[in-house]
Amino acid sequence: MKPAKTLCPYCGVGCGLEVLPPARPGRPVNRDGEGNPIWQARGDRDHPSSKGKVCVKGATVGESLDRDRLKYPMLRESLDQPFKQVTWETAFSRIVQEIQQVRAERGPEAICMYGSGQFQTEDYYVAQKLLKGCLGTNNFDANSRLCMASAVAGYIKSFGSDGPPPCYDDLEKTDCAFLIGTNTADCHPIIFNRLRKYHKKNKRKVKLIVVDPRRTDTAKEADLHLAIRPGSDVALLNGIAHLLLQRGRLDAALIDDCTTGFSDYAELVQHYPPERTAEICDISVQELETAADWWGQSKHVLSLWSMGMNQSIDGTAKVCSLINLHLMTGNIGKPGAGPFSLTGQPNAMGGREAGGLCHILPGYRVIKNAKHRRAIEQGWQLPEGSIAPQPGLAAWDMMLALERGEVGLFWVAATNPAVSMPDIERTKAALSRSPFTICQDAYYPTETAAYAHLLLPAAQWGEKTGTMTNSERVVTLCPAFRQPPGEAKADWEIFAEVGRRLGFGPQFDFQDAAQVYREFVSLTAGQLCDMTGLSHDQLAKGPVQWPYPATTCAETAADKFDKRLYTDLRFATEDGRARFHPFHAKGLAEPPDPSYPFVLTTGRLYGHWHTQTRTGRIEKTAEMHPHPVLEINPRDAQKLKIQSEEWVEVRSRRGYARLPVLVTQNIARGTVFMPMHWGFLWANQAEVNALTHPEVCPMSLQPELKACAVQLTAIQKPEDADESQTVPHTLPNLQTVNAP
Repeated sequence: MKPAKTLCPYCGVGCGLEVLPPARPGRPVNRDGEGNPIWQARGDRDHPSSKGKVCVKGATVGESLDRDRLKYPMLRESLDQPFKQVTWETAFSRIVQEIQQVRAERGPEAICMYGSGQFQTEDYYVAQKLLKGCLGTNNFDANSRLCMASAVAGYIKSFGSDGPPPCYDDLEKTDCAFLIGTNTADCHPIIFNRLRKYHKKNKRKVKLIVVDPRRTDTAKEADLHLAIRPGSDVALLNGIAHLLLQRGRLDAALIDDCTTGFSDYAELVQHYPPERTAEICDISVQELETAADWWGQSKHVLSLWSMGMNQSIDGTAKVCSLINLHLMTGNIGKPGAGPFSLTGQPNAMGGREAGGLCHILPGYRVIKNAKHRRAIEQGWQLPEGSIAPQPGLAAWDMMLALERGEVGLFWVAATNPAVSMPDIERTKAALSRSPFTICQDAYYPTETAAYAHLLLPAAQWGEKTGTMTNSERVVTLCPAFRQPPGEAKADWEIFAEVGRRLGFGPQFDFQDAAQVYREFVSLTAGQLCDMTGLSHDQLAKGPVQWPYPATTCAETAADKFDKRLYTDLRFATEDGRARFHPFHAKGLAEPPDPSYPFVLTTGRLYGHWHTQTRTGRIEKTAEMHPHPVLEINPRDAQKLKIQSEEWVEVRSRRGYARLPVLVTQNIARGTVFMPMHWGFLWANQAEVNALTHPEVCPMSLQPELKACAVQLTAIQKPEDADESQTVPHTLPNLQTVNAP
């Protein structure tokens, strides 16, 4: 009855959990002595990142393990037919047949796989080996493209490598925390609770600045809330730099000895004097000057950001502009300081380490680099040239390729693009054109299953053993503590079996996940993310923060979780210097106009996760947010003659949604907010991505999911508005024959 120690499978904070099995008659297992029929999760006090704390999602995750599970492979020949249960032998044979046919007739470029930060690192790694190495296509991308791609691109441009430099200990060592584009209180609550507690205890010497168009629970704790106009982040950061430069708040020695490009950057920020910057951002000059003064006077500035920065056509520019401030003031490589990207998913970091985007390879390598490709080919025992020299299709590019009929096989695993992609009606039309789609998931139904020909039951959290890396680079072993239901298999096992059946037996001769992990970490040798000292056996003793090369002494490093990158101010570029990258502000891809006068911004809610595949099936989290609402400023509501709980139609150039409103002072005039969790299984005509556009950052290829122009019209409450949304709707094309 000893609890299993694992990691929460939700956000990138990476909270440690202890999981207790369901009670058996006469054998209570809960801390309070009461029995419980479900798996009980509680915070792991020994985990260095969360120290026993857990939010409502982590505390209730055990309740989802046996809800609406996909237990057996299901197949149909066309989307208008019902699924039929088939054996794994039939499923594997069909996958191999389809892959071989597509390769022979159309080439490997017609094969695409779309994965997820829900993968464990072992899943990610085996998928890279199958697609990029053995099949010769770099068309593997993940939903991290919608989440963290701009952070990856910004780190690489500025420092020469991906990898967040700070750690969570810096939350309690900073004297100025600058939060921009992150509602940390709702989206990364355990991190924010730690920062809030420290801030309250040190109010006189620690400043908290929050940049957000909404007055979120995060912003309510701020000493300074900058409610900037959506899309004006780069202008704000350049305006702060202008004032820092004007007031001589520079680290001249670091700039001269450790960076390049400062003169061009200094010239650019001259175009952002306070009056102009304040006008662009729709804030006061005094607010701008206060932010610059607090940053400049602080010795340890820590910045935190997430989707509000990344999900933008300016995403990489925003990240680089923020890093520029750290470089010019010397806030890098020391306690309490640095640019800290908060990852959105539990293993988005592990995916980046394993090469889980279409332009990268394991070990923080890039596909365009010939030396990097050859190192991986040698590690995988493949002939030179096996890995294609050009990046594959990014997430939205896959939708465009489907639209053009250029994809012969589309494999989706552990994610739900029929809800999460931008311009969702166009996305659904593209998905419906796929000749053969595999949907590999733990749950059924999902919206993406409606567009699949083959459903593969995947083992999920707690049912397979593997590793995950959180936002501060702490790696945790997540052991299996229960059997998968039905015939569900671990994702990496499915990929490996397909590889073996395609004739790549030596490459996929893995006996267990520990062997997969050993091979993966061997390919990190000498890289910034060197983890060659890690193994499942080592991690069974407790989580470890990388870098952790094989030369590290386990005894001295086991309890140390305050590693920072670039403490010697030598960076991962060819000359060891960081790069200033000057960018002018672009603004929004789709600014408001007289026809579409409002800016819609989107985001998460505290109790829900992504597309509700898991949280929608848990009563407590579903009841917290039973339906979506549109936040609107009172003055805007007055003009439209609507009140809270009355309904509006929100329409963009691409589609519409209908939902009730919440009139609140917490959002600026001209801006409205809508949550992103509801797909067509969970609500009627309330999909936020029916509204969003697919324009992407040219450097990161991350879509601007955060903002688009909309118009609002008051409507009567629909007749079906009171339907329960605690369980998903059943649709005709999701029926099954002989389903268990």
